[in-house]
Amino acid sequence: MTTPRRTARRPLAPRVAAPRESVDPACIGRRVVRRRAKGMDAGAVAAALEEARFDARQASRHEDLADDVRGPAELAEWERIERLLADAAPDTVYDPDADDVVQAELAADAAAAAAREAELRKAARVAARADELQALRQLGTLEQTEPREGDEAARDELTRRAGSYVQRDVDAWLAHDLAAHLVHYRYPAAREVAADLLPTHLLAHAALLIELAHIAPGAGVGQLAFAARLASADPEATGDLAAFLARAWSGQS
Repeated sequence: MTTPRRTARRPLAPRVAAPRESVDPACIGRRVVRRRAKGMDAGAVAAALEEARFDARQASRHEDLADDVRGPAELAEWERIERLLADAAPDTVYDPDADDVVQAELAADAAAAAAREAELRKAARVAARADELQALRQLGTLEQTEPREGDEAARDELTRRAGSYVQRDVDAWLAHDLAAHLVHYRYPAAREVAADLLPTHLLAHAALLIELAHIAPGAGVGQLAFAARLASADPEATGDLAAFLARAWSGQS
């Protein structure tokens, strides 16, 4: 019994960190105005608006403030709130919780935060699966591992960690799984997804393996290793060969 050859251990990629939310001065300015305006009536808002206009005139005299976006955003928000109260019933005070614009922004912020969190969770799953596949490679048991949904992304992660170097063993493993229609690849929809995500040479390799299986059903992985070399050297020609064999096989059956 031979001992599986172990590959050199590669350092794992750093864990996914949550990206910092970018600072938006205009957004900060609007929020400051809303906090100040809360509970103000139309008269108080009008006074605050005049103060904001005065500040804007003063700022216009300074060239170093020409690119300021917070000041104009604050002024525009005071003007919007003034119009809002002008259209409201007498003695109405400003309440951000009853402001449709504010609530729409909060809903959009919550949706964006949820989307970012979902992306982080997805990235974490991909990184964990890439770690697992790397460990299986080192143990020499990758070929016996069943594919999972999302392995296309894990393959890309391993390739990224390797500095875009093609991971031939991982590609060969995925090509065999795809050709054998293992696990979720038995569903046409999953294979269509894979076709959109995997590189041409891997898909050509899988296509050729499917046709070779008709010719030599009992051939092992080692006997068909030449298919990967053909696909890597010329994916288009390999795809043409697979298509030719498919037509020949259909003509015999």
